[in-house]
This record gives sequence, structure tokens and C-alpha cells, in this order.
Amino acid sequence: MIGLNLKEKKMPAIILAAFITLSLSSCSSSPPEGTVKVPAGEFTMGSNEMDTEGKAIQYGANMPWFLNEHPAHKVTVEEFYISKTEITNKEYAKFIKKTGQSAPAHWEGGSYEEELADHPVVYVSWFDAKAYCEDAGAGLPTEAQWEKAARGTDGRKFPWGNEFDDKKLNTFGDFGSTTPVGKFPAGASPYGALDMSGNAQEWVQDSYKAYPGNDYKDKNFGDRSKVVRGGGWGGLGHYASQVYVRTANRVSSPPGGKYDDVGFRCVWKP
Repeated sequence: MIGLNLKEKKMPAIILAAFITLSLSSCSSSPPEGTVKVPAGEFTMGSNEMDTEGKAIQYGANMPWFLNEHPAHKVTVEEFYISKTEITNKEYAKFIKKTGQSAPAHWEGGSYEEELADHPVVYVSWFDAKAYCEDAGAGLPTEAQWEKAARGTDGRKFPWGNEFDDKKLNTFGDFGSTTPVGKFPAGASPYGALDMSGNAQEWVQDSYKAYPGNDYKDKNFGDRSKVVRGGGWGGLGHYASQVYVRTANRVSSPPGGKYDDVGFRCVWKP
């Protein structure tokens, strides 16, 4: 204990106890189990990509690709810890037992199938995800936290680099649904986070709004929708799927929505 010499000066027991408690509480806590550390600092968020060939229209997209990601811009975040994988059915079941929260609607009898224990929990709303993280002493990641955890500081398109590799994620609908978290270790982000592309898309904290300097007019921009990140397991065609699982891709949903390909992970501050 810095600056305290008990031989030189006696301290009343009650004051000493308070001093020790204060000293211990000011120390950094250990990172939660099952998380990875993302250091403080600057990174590039968003992109300047353009759909010059009009591929979005060819694939039947309901909005242009890339424009809601503009412009690429520098963002600085403080150090944080993020769940290494998406929150699983098994983890969410413990939360339900503790809090009495309703189970996802597809859990028959309020329980998941045992073989799905390590799959990401889905059919949870933004409100459900927020409640889980808060109960864990955490929060949903901001868009900036999520994107830095996924792409690092070199502006990469995918967690593993700039070249798409369908062996490093669950997408295209190849498995017909989610897969166990961490099934694709080669797809890890620079900080070791897994499944940040594919498997389940993920709720983040932010409302869906334009980035500073973006003049694209999206009717969904505003406080009524929340951002979903990461792309899911569904098949959209080889080219289209590559767009939606990019680290910069962002889509929106009403916070009360529940879907078969949307889950979440949590963030803790040191």
C-alpha cells in the first residue's frame, strides 16, 4: 500500500479499514472470463466504398449498399473488454433463471434443445440484450466499440483481413442456421474476438443515425431504430453475403424486433 507505514504512525482501526477498502476498490479489476481486451486508441470507422456496378439492385436489396457507412472517419475509443463470442443459449438460460426474464419464443417449454447449448441465443430483442448485459455488470457495445473489436486499426474489410474467405465464417446458409460459437477460429479479429462476421448478427447500443459528414437520406435514420452488426448465417448469394458480413456494414431494426439470426455480445470497461 503506497504511502502507508504502520510502524511510523498508528491509525485507528475503523479509519484503517476504510482506507484499505478505498485502496482496493480503486484497483483495476481483472477482465471478465470469456472476454478479449481492446486497447484504447484511434481506428478507422466506416468506409468510402461505392456500388459502381449497381449490384445491390441486381440482388434485390431494399437499399443501396455502402452509402450508410460513409464517410470513413477516425474515431478514438477507450480501452474495453468485449465478449470473445456471441452470448450463447446456455449463458442466456442462466440469466432467465436468475431474473425471470421470458425465454426466446422458439425455446419449446422455455428450454433450448441441448445440442444448441453453445449456439448464439437468437430471437432476442434489443431490450432483452440490454437487460442481459446490464445484469452482467456490462453494456451493449457501441457501434464504435463493436467495429474496432472487429477490424482493429488497419481498416480491414473482414475480421481476418481484406480477402473474403468462406472457410472462416458461417454464412451462405450452408449450415441452415447458427453454429456453435467459436467454430471458426481462423476468422478471429485482431484482438481474438470470434464470429464477428456471420453466424448471428449482433445488436449494438446505438440508434441508427448518419455518421458526421454523411448526406445520404435513409428514412430509417433516427431514434426509432437500433443498429445491427456483423452479418448472419443466411444465404444471400456469394457476392451479396460478402457485403453484409464486412466489418463496416450496418443495418437497422426496431429495438423490439426478434429474429432467427440476431443475437448480441457485451462490453465491460476496466
